[in-house]
Amino acid sequence: MNTFQDQRVNRNRSYDPRTGIYHSLIKLKGKHKIPTSPQLNTASFVLSQFSKMQSPESRVALIDSATSHRITYSQLNRSIHSLAAGLYYGLGVRKGDVVFLLSPNSTLYPTICLAILLIGGVVTTANPVSSETELTKQVLDSGAKLAIAAHEELHKLVSTRIPTLVTAREPSSDDELSVEELIDCCDSMLLPDIRTDQSDTAAILYSSGTTGISKGVILTHRNLLSMITILKWAADKTSAKDDIFLCFIPMFHIYGLAFFGLGLLCAGTTTVLMKRFDFQGMLEAIQTYKVSNIPAVPPVILSLVKYNGGGYDLSSLRNVGSGAAPLSKHLAQGFRAKFPWVELKPGYGLTESCGAACFFVTGEEAKARSAASGGLLPSFSAKVVDPVTRVVMGPYGEGELWLKGPAVMKGYLGNEAATSETIDSDGWLRTGDLCYFDEDGYLFVVDRIKELIKYNGYQVAPAELEAILLNHPHILDAAVIPFEDEEAGEVPMAYIVGAKGSELSEDQVIQYIAGQVAPHKKIRRVAFIDEIPKSVAGKILRKDLVARSKQNIRSKL
Repeated sequence: MNTFQDQRVNRNRSYDPRTGIYHSLIKLKGKHKIPTSPQLNTASFVLSQFSKMQSPESRVALIDSATSHRITYSQLNRSIHSLAAGLYYGLGVRKGDVVFLLSPNSTLYPTICLAILLIGGVVTTANPVSSETELTKQVLDSGAKLAIAAHEELHKLVSTRIPTLVTAREPSSDDELSVEELIDCCDSMLLPDIRTDQSDTAAILYSSGTTGISKGVILTHRNLLSMITILKWAADKTSAKDDIFLCFIPMFHIYGLAFFGLGLLCAGTTTVLMKRFDFQGMLEAIQTYKVSNIPAVPPVILSLVKYNGGGYDLSSLRNVGSGAAPLSKHLAQGFRAKFPWVELKPGYGLTESCGAACFFVTGEEAKARSAASGGLLPSFSAKVVDPVTRVVMGPYGEGELWLKGPAVMKGYLGNEAATSETIDSDGWLRTGDLCYFDEDGYLFVVDRIKELIKYNGYQVAPAELEAILLNHPHILDAAVIPFEDEEAGEVPMAYIVGAKGSELSEDQVIQYIAGQVAPHKKIRRVAFIDEIPKSVAGKILRKDLVARSKQNIRSKL
């Protein structure tokens, strides 16, 4: 290590050069300490925070963006207890029973999840756009005993024969029992004392499966309680009591569930809920409800940067977060140039860490490090490990990010091999992300290790090339994948969504990149596409594009 590197290491108070471990510089104290009582239920903890709020009878917890219907914290509290009683006495849900939830965002979503957790049940959530085959697999894999589904999704569960409760009964369906009816009829019932340990399973959430088969992530009450406490601290630290949050992030995803279904409720915030994301609907909600805070994903940030205006008043915005996928330096700079009054704060997390691990406390910190994803959140430790040599790297050394902390998952459901490959004997979670820390302990995500393109022995990060492509004025969206090549092994191939009316050519894209990167990073192939396939969290589904490129080759043979 040279002298300059030594100086940089010495500046980094989060880094211990003796062990190679980075520690969070933030210590949770007082009311923000992670609860240690072994017998503590996630829902009981969340509900205990309601009673500490000023005027819970009038403080609004949730607003339906479509109808403007409001739910106060007191109403939410009663609904959760009533539904929990209905599930326990009426439908026989017991501790450890898995309940399968298939629904878009709604004001009922947090009620359902917290009611299940309150009686010791286990929540497993699913994407409503999933196919019948995918949903059947998850029902069977999770061992669900009961399903709760939106009326329009019921047909996808018929083949599973699982008992099903609808979220809201349709006027023409008198034979269906709904969540709303259970809440109404069980309003005065008292629950028995149900002992729940922090080590008990609380949720089974399925990873996005962007590069492979989706796996069931087991999250315990301790995992969720840790993240909830951290999110409450973050909200108290960075938000005002009159802030309005907007939720279009799907709540079946850990990002939406941890933030809006659990964490922010503990901080007494008000959240406007959108059933699903649409760009114009988001703009209308910001204007109508004077939204100040938006936890978002990079595709939404990109849409805002490309947005040419339309008469919407977005002046109420104060904070925009970005997570679930890396946010490029160019995109961050473009956003800040267009919305200089908004604090843009990228973060980092994954399902296996309860949705978060790194965070920026202030927008100024984030602005000074446009490509970073923040510093370690309280209770987290990290190290960067060379994926080949297993040498632990110091600041600026690239390698696989390993995480440790009370929010790290228990393991993968029914998959001991995958669990042992991901969590070592000391509890370190191997994230699969190629990263490095700078001298001040801020994390920089390079790309997924499995998605690196191997060109003549060099490693090429698709995310780096995508960031450059997105800076082109005639490119609306882009994705880079490996394309098999007999001589080089793999070459970078770009899928491009061109701007309307653009006559951008393949050669122009290739030359645009060639002028800004080293020779081994040049794009060798280009294809134009109407839309880049992405997960609901905004992650590029590269496996779909790889399959598409192979299919195109076969069709030409």
